[in-house]
Amino acid sequence: MRNIIIGNNLFFSEISFFILRFFTGVMMCYYHGWSKLFASVDRWERLGNNLTKWLGPDELSVPLGFLATFSESIGALMLAIGFLTRPTSFLLAFTMLVATIKKLSEGGVDAIELPFLFLVLSLVILLKGSGNYSLDRLLFNK
Repeated sequence: MRNIIIGNNLFFSEISFFILRFFTGVMMCYYHGWSKLFASVDRWERLGNNLTKWLGPDELSVPLGFLATFSESIGALMLAIGFLTRPTSFLLAFTMLVATIKKLSEGGVDAIELPFLFLVLSLVILLKGSGNYSLDRLLFNK
């Protein structure tokens, strides 16, 4: 394998990024997304209302809530396995930006720790891409 160059830590860099990407996706899905995916449409509407009160008509609240739910569940699993990594990390980052702003307006700086952490992790993954240990690399040689 040409990428296993332990002298300059490329191997350890790729493994550590894989761990970061995998556990970001798994933890997001398990703790935040999966329950929302099987929730009622009312829950999706409440999620979507966080964005429609700033951006658009109330009719978009259910589709936007489902999009947030998708990014925190199926999108997070796609992130964990490294499939369509940049689009899913962008979607998750946007969802976490909305969650961070909501928490900031409700409870101040002390309330934003978790969504802000996931926002930063999503942005790091967005900038780096999928890495060597991913389905993107296997399927698309990226």
